[in-house]
Amino acid sequence: MQPAPTEAAPEGRRARAAALRLVHRLAGVGPLIGLIALCVLGTLLNRDFATAGNLLNVLTRTSFIGIISVGMTFVIISGGIDLSVGSMAALIAGVMIWTMNTLAGTHGLAPLAIVAIGMAIALVLGAVFGLAHGLLITRGRIEPFIVTLGTLGLFRSVLTWLADGGALTLQNNLVDLYGPVYYASLFGIPVPVWVFALTAAGGALILNRTAFGRHVQAIGSNEQVARYAAIRVDRVKCATYVLLGVCVGVATVLYVPRLGSATPTTGLLWELEAIAAVVVGGTALKGGEGRVAGTVVGAVLLSVIANILNLTSIISVYLNAAVQGVAIIAVAFLQRGRR
Repeated sequence: MQPAPTEAAPEGRRARAAALRLVHRLAGVGPLIGLIALCVLGTLLNRDFATAGNLLNVLTRTSFIGIISVGMTFVIISGGIDLSVGSMAALIAGVMIWTMNTLAGTHGLAPLAIVAIGMAIALVLGAVFGLAHGLLITRGRIEPFIVTLGTLGLFRSVLTWLADGGALTLQNNLVDLYGPVYYASLFGIPVPVWVFALTAAGGALILNRTAFGRHVQAIGSNEQVARYAAIRVDRVKCATYVLLGVCVGVATVLYVPRLGSATPTTGLLWELEAIAAVVVGGTALKGGEGRVAGTVVGAVLLSVIANILNLTSIISVYLNAAVQGVAIIAVAFLQRGRR
């Protein structure tokens, strides 16, 4: 009479494992289901929502945060965080504009070369800032939260000093030459959307098909075990922050021609939007698990929410950041104990 419980035990374990797999799959498609439901709701509330022009506008506005969110996905999966991306983008934009205006005042450089130099500066600065974060976190043994909280204030204060408390504005002739980077379209789709798509595709390829991506996930799952497995943890962590910095640089390159200026409020709360997009997309805040595709869906979902608020006035558009904050808290609550 004793073997019955023993035989039933494997069946119970298999049933629980099957249930966990089902929950995991549902969690993976949850953001996409939410996005579809929001699109249906937006169409019912306002017919203008489903127009091609509005949808392209949503995707274009999503591009900046979406590109940054792709880099943020790697950082969060590795167990880190970066609270400074908005301030970093603001400082990069300010340095870009200041450099291009300075070069425009000299003779011998063509305007197109000046714009190219400005773009290169953005990418280099992003990589340098990301490397500085990585080294302070790995070599300095300082928590990512503390490091990036400090640079959040540092970057924005330097921009405020550089702009003398006002705005740094790009010269008109450079604005006209630089404008197509944001306003031009290819096959009817704005350039920022193409760049966002390519960045997301590249990020997904790196995360899912390379040794670096597997190492990022291993470090986030268990850093000590990753060290025992001969993974160069410090080097991989630094690389994730450099990758995020480059993504911030790319987003800034696309953002500057939109307004042609940088102020102390440029990039305000971008870090909140980027983190919200990552966690809403299904990446575990504790690290070890995440998907770039989910991040893309999360970024678009948050933009759709903001767009619906603008079109319908269900609640004030000034509460958009509050909606994002609630989304982060809600997802973190649902992820309790998840690793």
